[in-house]
Amino acid sequence: MNILYCGDANILDGLIISILSILKNTNEILHIYLFTMKFKTEEKEYTPLTEKDIKLLKEIVKNNNKDNFIKLIDVTKEVNSCLPVANINTFFTPYCMLRLYADLVENMPDKLLYLDNDVVCLKNPQEFYNILNDNYEIVGVLDYYGSHVYKKNLLKKDYVNSGVLLLNMKLIKETGLFAKCRKMCHDMKMLLPDQTALNFCAKHKLVVARIYNEQKEAQEDTVFRHFSTTFKFWPKFSTQTIKPWQIDEVHNILNMHNFDDILDDYKLIKERMKK
Repeated sequence: MNILYCGDANILDGLIISILSILKNTNEILHIYLFTMKFKTEEKEYTPLTEKDIKLLKEIVKNNNKDNFIKLIDVTKEVNSCLPVANINTFFTPYCMLRLYADLVENMPDKLLYLDNDVVCLKNPQEFYNILNDNYEIVGVLDYYGSHVYKKNLLKKDYVNSGVLLLNMKLIKETGLFAKCRKMCHDMKMLLPDQTALNFCAKHKLVVARIYNEQKEAQEDTVFRHFSTTFKFWPKFSTQTIKPWQIDEVHNILNMHNFDDILDDYKLIKERMKK
């Protein structure tokens, strides 16, 4: 199973939990690719992931299966070839757009499961990974909120959430999907740049069941729980953002305890890191 994560040093907590959750729910060999980059703007300098950050993750996956691997890939050169100029200072960091450069990286597999670092696996992910995607650039789940507002097809909802995506890299290269998305992120300022570009530019997209990217509340059959921002409408309108590593909030506000064993392992790893 080929998996892609993207981000800076701040995603390490999420990576630990997400990878632990996948290891728990599948015996498949994992080939994990991590995209990072060196990047700074006039206002801020970001810290990329380093091999030191990844060392512990390598130990975790190798202890589970010696054939598992994690590879850190610096995509600074690829990003500089087409900077997302119009979206450098949006609410989301430029690192959220790194997946759009995967077609420029050599020796990437043809089939990739992209995951945001705030995605937790609750059941065997192989059923999603095995979806026949030969004719689709991306396979994903409707965005819980955005699909009500954004749509290319007026007759049905078709706006997918980009936090869990099955990528057909061979077809993406043939159609130039990511190249089109990069140009759009370069030219046009957007609220959700990578997600909006993917939905606008993708010509071959498969929408699948919500269980593969649950953004609201986990059910018994949920495979991936994505801890994205939700809206509260009572007693007043507000947003709520709770991430898997915010353990007290996960327990006391979301009332989630169905991956406590993973959180226990995460806490032990964090203690080891402190020492």
